[in-house]
Amino acid sequence: MAQSVTLPLLPLRGLLVFPTMVLHLDVGREKSVHALERAMVGNRKILLASQMESHVDDPQTGDIYGVGTVAEIKQMLKLPNGTIRVLVEGLSRARILRYLETEEVFSVEAETVDEDSGEPTPEIEARMRSVLHQFEQYVSLSKKITHETYLAVLDIEEPGRLADVIASHLPLKIKDKQTILEAFDVEERLEQLLRLLSDEREVLELERKINQRVRRQMEKTQKEYFLREQMKAIQKELGEKEGRLAEVEQLREQLAALEMPGEIRERIEKEIDRLEKIPQASAEGSVVRTYIDWLMSLPWKEPEPREIDINRASQVLDEDHYGLEKVKERILEYLAVQKLAHRLKGPILCFVGPPGVGKTSLAKSIARALGRRFVRVSLGGVRDEAEIRGHRRTYVGALPGRIIQGMKQAGEMDPVFLLDEIDKMSHDFRGDPASALLEVLDPEQNHTFSDHYIEVPYDLSRVLFITTANVAYTIPQPLLDRMEVIHLPGYTEVEKLRIAKGYLVPKQLEAHGLTRDQLSISDETLLKIIRSYTREAGVRNLEREIAAVCRKAARMIVDGKKKVSVTKSRLQAFLGPERFRFGTAEETDQVGVATGLAWTEAGGDTLSIEVAVVPGKGKLTLTGQLGDVMKESAQAAFSYIRSRARQLQIPPGFPDEYDVHIHVPEGAIPKDGPSAGITMATALVSALTGRPVAREVAMTGEITLRGRVLPIGGVKEKCLGAHRAGVQKVLLPKDNEKDLQDVPEVVRRQLSFVYVSHMDDVLAEALRPVAEQGEPVLQPT
Repeated sequence: MAQSVTLPLLPLRGLLVFPTMVLHLDVGREKSVHALERAMVGNRKILLASQMESHVDDPQTGDIYGVGTVAEIKQMLKLPNGTIRVLVEGLSRARILRYLETEEVFSVEAETVDEDSGEPTPEIEARMRSVLHQFEQYVSLSKKITHETYLAVLDIEEPGRLADVIASHLPLKIKDKQTILEAFDVEERLEQLLRLLSDEREVLELERKINQRVRRQMEKTQKEYFLREQMKAIQKELGEKEGRLAEVEQLREQLAALEMPGEIRERIEKEIDRLEKIPQASAEGSVVRTYIDWLMSLPWKEPEPREIDINRASQVLDEDHYGLEKVKERILEYLAVQKLAHRLKGPILCFVGPPGVGKTSLAKSIARALGRRFVRVSLGGVRDEAEIRGHRRTYVGALPGRIIQGMKQAGEMDPVFLLDEIDKMSHDFRGDPASALLEVLDPEQNHTFSDHYIEVPYDLSRVLFITTANVAYTIPQPLLDRMEVIHLPGYTEVEKLRIAKGYLVPKQLEAHGLTRDQLSISDETLLKIIRSYTREAGVRNLEREIAAVCRKAARMIVDGKKKVSVTKSRLQAFLGPERFRFGTAEETDQVGVATGLAWTEAGGDTLSIEVAVVPGKGKLTLTGQLGDVMKESAQAAFSYIRSRARQLQIPPGFPDEYDVHIHVPEGAIPKDGPSAGITMATALVSALTGRPVAREVAMTGEITLRGRVLPIGGVKEKCLGAHRAGVQKVLLPKDNEKDLQDVPEVVRRQLSFVYVSHMDDVLAEALRPVAEQGEPVLQPT
């Protein structure tokens, strides 16, 4: 039966009171105290309703549930801390109809609902039994509710009261208890309780299973610990303290202190467990121990983010190397992108250039500029794939490959890794190391590099790989395709002088224990060393000569001399007679001798080509260790001249009456390539017509049977060689004009360049007029 009443309201935080419940409440909020006082003045009845959110200190009408419990205040006690402890007994459910007061106290008009005390229907009876059965199972699983509570519940016959009492003992959320409180219909209330009991029982069963599994694991761990301690004690008594178990225990302690991925840790733990079971005298134990040591010594920890300072990096590169602007610019671009992107796959750079230009030292400077570790691996002469990927553990003395060894040496996952002399690799029946490097030098694959020894993927994607080579054409094409090639050309005389003054001389003075006050070398002396004692693209031999000067000076200072000054005139006393003649261009115009330009691994150089015409039967002889391509160029030049004999004022029948001998001096050195074609043709025409070749002219270019001049490579190196030899004019193919931008400006200023597209243009520039020099060698018949 419903009845409307006006009652003060007490909001409850984190608590809900059911009818028939008796419990203590601590009340401290001002509105709640006023509600209690008003209830005590009246009939001692108050409406208890729960807050939706327990953390709200000053609830509004919307923060309080709309259904609560009418309770009677049995006892009230004021505590020393100012709060009031009150004993209440729940009487009946009540639905709030409206709020009458909300300022100083909550006062509401509510509708109370009394329970139906009639005989329960069979459906309700069935639900009561199901609720009791579920509650019994819940009590058997839970440790929070005693069996006596269950026995007390069994004696309750009213279905509504049964549901309220059971719900009050369950550790439910306020929201779930409120659903029970708001269920005025008894059958619906039992249904809701049955669902909540079933859910809670399932949660308890899961908790029990989890606890059992944890307990079993703990028991196993405790058992293993107990057994290990027993074995330690036994070993100690037997004098075997340094046995296998002590070694295994030490490995476990080391592993616990390391940071690494979970799968690697599991692999090491598995191997340690395996090592523990291997007898002390077994040879397999040392194999497993070595494998564990390798896995634990490799860097697995993610590298810390590095603060990238572009200005400092630029300063470091300039301090260590003079020139090389393109290389420095590429490195600074990489740093700038990495600074913005925060995560970038390391590029694969390949420095290609002649010996001594600073490829290896430049890689060291890059590492210093980046603040990373530097690792160098030499690949010269490597012909076994296992050098890169390692050997399988089944082999005696197996070890990881050089890549993994280098990572262990670096001790971090993002070093600068130099693969030196990559063009000197070879291959045989043991495999192709260049093919093994394909995975290492591919940014899309090297995050899971597989070494045959360690047998787990290793991440190389953060490594900055740098390779060096003297020539690019000996590098396999698939490998070359994965790298960004940066060419390092030879140095000009001006650059060599700057490098000697700024880098080489201070370095050698320090290495020989000398100071600038004890030894002085003038600029003219250094230039003399560069011109007369070295002939190279780099500065390696220059550094050796400076070191030789320092040694002589050190001997003189030890003998009592206070200061040594090395001048141009005294240089021969330090280094001996001059080894090279500066300016190898011919001193006079000569017939049958033309100066060509050649590219070598040591940089550009001049190449004299001599032609002799003697009576004979038309035989063409080629000497000077010429390769197939160069021989074919000579044949093409000879055929072109025969086809143009009349225009060149050469008797048409000369091939049948004269033998032609083409020789390239320095015959011990192999020579090849098509770029000497126009030089051979010029020397041939000069020898056959008697017209001298201009001594100040050097040339390079490929010739066709119709006299066209085709482009060639190595323009910068060849121009540097011409400049070093004292040449004044260089004949270049017309299509190579665009390549002059790579030639240093100081060289371009001192050389005169003529672009030719046909052999007629070459002869017009290179040969002196006949009228000035006399009669041709061959007389027309």
